[in-house]
Formats: sequence, structure tokens, C-alpha cells
Amino acid sequence: MIQQMLQVPDFLTATMGFAVYLVGAEINARVEVLRQFNIPEPVTGGLLASVFLLALYLVFGIEMSFGLAARDFLLVVFFAGIGLNARLSDLVAGGKPLFLLLILTLITIVLQNGIGAVGAAIFGYPVQAGVLFGSAALIGGHGTAIAWAPEVGAVTGLEGATELGVAVATLGLVLAALVGGPIARFLVEGKNLTPERPDEEHTVGLPDKPTEAEAKVDHLTIMRVMLYLNIAIVAGYFLHQAISAAGLKLPLFVPCLIMGIVIANLRSALFPNAQPVARTPSLALLSEFSLGAFLAMSLMSLQLWTIAELGLAIVVIMTAQTLLAVVFVIWVLFPVMGGNYRAAVLAAGFGGFALGATPTAIANMTAVTKRYGPSPIAFIVLPLVSAFFVDIANAIVIQTIVNF
Repeated sequence: MIQQMLQVPDFLTATMGFAVYLVGAEINARVEVLRQFNIPEPVTGGLLASVFLLALYLVFGIEMSFGLAARDFLLVVFFAGIGLNARLSDLVAGGKPLFLLLILTLITIVLQNGIGAVGAAIFGYPVQAGVLFGSAALIGGHGTAIAWAPEVGAVTGLEGATELGVAVATLGLVLAALVGGPIARFLVEGKNLTPERPDEEHTVGLPDKPTEAEAKVDHLTIMRVMLYLNIAIVAGYFLHQAISAAGLKLPLFVPCLIMGIVIANLRSALFPNAQPVARTPSLALLSEFSLGAFLAMSLMSLQLWTIAELGLAIVVIMTAQTLLAVVFVIWVLFPVMGGNYRAAVLAAGFGGFALGATPTAIANMTAVTKRYGPSPIAFIVLPLVSAFFVDIANAIVIQTIVNF
């Protein structure tokens, strides 16, 4: 029984998120195994904070609820930065990998729902509820699970469908944050892979040992990047309004990503000699900060006690889903995507994406590229699949299963 509910306002949530991020960085600096397996710093701090809040809930009956408006804005900033880094040549080069990754994502959605349906039947749930043990909560994440749970409940009569979907999505996010780095280590070191072009710029985060040029960040470069991030976000907001008026539903970060791409490439074409914004250390640094703070706040706000209520069912089914993700990315996705360094980076990202969310996937890839070297196209291809295509494909599959 909850004795006390504490509502944490947005500003304090952001403050706690920054502290959690720094705690994770300090722990990673001291614990070699975390660095060896490429566990992102905000993941370390965020999971530690969520375990602490779980203890508060279990021992003292205190539940903390966080205002997350600042967190959601940071996600918009991050995706605007991804857009600013996108060159037309990268988009062209990413055409085939984009198509292949989309096909692999569709296969994963079907397989996840197959495991979910079987698991639901074994543990006495309606078969249609398998989507809440599958792609609605995993590839779809919290938002998709919450959106589809009422319909699953209405069709099947299942009580607590929303709580089920949220619990699966919560555990999925935790697992997603933990599997990507080890997958990359297994592939990169096991196959002795190196970046195709090690001289390329880092698009998210700076390497662990930056060169003098990479480390050059000053107030002017930061201000220039912030200006163009804001321009992309303002333009993205107006595009979002137009898209919504047309009857389409997309999260705000998607139009901001699009406008970032448009603005960056227009600027490059019209003003080729202007001071650079894309592929600069300042943009890489701000992108990593936005993503890391977002992820730290996301993980520290997880309500882990919702997982325990499902007991054995969630343990067994999520074990199967995790094994599927690991096996699939290593022995299917990695060779299909070319079996090279970029494929290994995408494998780390897809491991996070398949079980959790796009930010987790990007955080996994960032941890990998900071250690082993850059892979700019990977940071374009995966967000495009996850931002544009997966929600549509997921909705079609989920609707088919629920109405079966």
C-alpha cells in the first residue's frame, strides 16, 4: 500500500537527471567491466537510481512520479541534431541498408508477437494479449503499449492490460540498455572489425581519446550549433502543426529531424564557405548531452515495482524475447547488413531498439563508436527506420493480431 506519493516537478527532474548522469559516468570510470562491455554512462546511473527508488517504494511505501517535459524536449533537441548531421550523400549511401533494416524490423515484429502469443497462452492470458508481451511494448515502447492496451482489454476482457503493457515495456527498456554494448564487443573484437573510414567525424559524442581538433569546443561553436538546433526545432514545430492538420500523427521529434536534414543541406549548398555546424565536435557534444540526459531521466523514472506483479510470466517471456533479439542481431542482422564494422554498430543499436526504444539504441551505438570509431551512416539509418516506418508497420501487425 502506497503511503505517500511524491510529485517531482520538471526542473527538479532535470536536475536529478544531470546528477544521475554524472554518477553513472563516475561509476563507469571506476568499473572496468562496464567500459569493456560498452554500457552507456546514463544507463549505469539511471538503473542505479531506479533501483534506489524501488527500495523506497518497497520499504517506505513512497512512490515518486516525475515531470518529464524537460526530458521530452531533450529528445527533440537530440533528433534535430541527428538531422543537422545528415548529408545527402549519406542518405543516398544509406538507401540499401535502410531498406534491409526495415525488412529485418518487420521480421522482428512478427517473431516478437509469435513469442508473445505463445507465452500468453502458456500463462493463461488471451492470445491477443501476446502483443503486449511482444512488439507493442518492445519495439513499440511505452507509448505504443499504452495506446494499444485499451483495445486489447476491450477485445479480450483482460483487466489491467495497460499495467501489463507498461511493465513489459519497462523491463524491455532495462534489457535494451544492457544488451547492445556486449553484442558490439562480441562482434567488433571477435571479428577484429575496424571503421570503414576511421577519419570520419563523430556525429554523437566525442571519442574516449579525442584529437586536438575534436576537442576544440568554444563558446562560439556552441552558440552556433544551438542557434541551428533551435531553428530546426522551430521549423519542425510548424511542420508538425501542418502534418497534424492533415490528420497524420507523428511525434514532434520526427518533423524536427526532417527539418534538421533540410536546413543542414540547404546551408551547405547555399553557403559552402560558412563556419561548419554539421559534423562538428560541438554538435556531437550537445547531441550526446541531450541523449544522455534524456536516457538518465527515462531510466531513473522507471517504476520497477510494476514488473514484480507479473511474476513468472514476465520472467519467462522476456527471457525468450531477449534471446531472440541477441540471436537475431548476431546471426541474421549482422551478416545481412554486410558483416562489417557498420553492421556491428547497427547490431548494437538494433539490440536496444528491438527491446526498448530509439534513444536506447542510439545510446548503445554512441558507447560503441566512442570506443571503436565513428560510423555516421548507422546514426542516420536506424533513426529513420524507427522514426518513420516502424510505427506504421507495428500498427498493421498489432491490429491484425488483435482482430484475429
